Amino acid sequence: MPLSPGWETLIEFGHRATSGVDLLLVVGLVWGARRVYPAGSPVRGAAWASLVVMLLEALLGAGLVLLEYVADNKELARGWWVGGHLLNTYVLLLVLTWTAYLASGGKSFSFRSRLGLRLGFVLFWVAALGMTGALTALGDTLFPAEDLASGTAMTFSPDSHLFVRLRVWHPIMALATGVLLLATIWPTTMAVNTPRASRWASYLLALFFGQMALGLLNLWLLAPVWLQVIHLLMADLIWIVLILFAAEALSRQVPQPAAQPAS
Repeated sequence: MPLSPGWETLIEFGHRATSGVDLLLVVGLVWGARRVYPAGSPVRGAAWASLVVMLLEALLGAGLVLLEYVADNKELARGWWVGGHLLNTYVLLLVLTWTAYLASGGKSFSFRSRLGLRLGFVLFWVAALGMTGALTALGDTLFPAEDLASGTAMTFSPDSHLFVRLRVWHPIMALATGVLLLATIWPTTMAVNTPRASRWASYLLALFFGQMALGLLNLWLLAPVWLQVIHLLMADLIWIVLILFAAEALSRQVPQPAAQPAS
């Protein structure tokens, strides 16, 4: 590591160092689940799933380095790898959250209902938003703008790199996500009507609209690295809270009575 590292170098070094620690912690999670929970317990299954996805996360990170999709590499394939890496991170957070939820006494549930389909679509959409955010951050890093006007001109120029031209879709998807959350979360909260669902819904909406403000600030400040890291952290928190809200809502939904046969 250089004697006077920049933000990018410090973040990359921290990422690699903590990745090894994370792997050890997930191995410890599996060991603890095997000691505490009996064979066949869903907590054990969720812990093992966490380890599998953690190993895949490490392989994706190693692939990015070995294929040299780092530093100033502008190949389009790098975008696919970065997007896949972010998606796998979301899956990792999902299975870890699921493990914690089950270990805390959470009830099992199914997405095989109208509510399940709606919340499943919201999860899919938020994950897609995160992937567009990863590509936007990549474009901001590889093609920094000197000022807001030149950055906007680069985004809409047909001669710009694809990573730059894709930046326009992230704020559009963010606005659509805000509408989707408002149209889904509050009606679901009212239907489920539990204090925990109301609490998770409040956290979720507060985090999301705080994230929107951070996105505007990120645009105004021309995407400094430290703010991009905070933006990513907020995205992870939103994802975790959305998972917990969906789990609470789906585990509390009232089953519909079966239709009575005609006499």
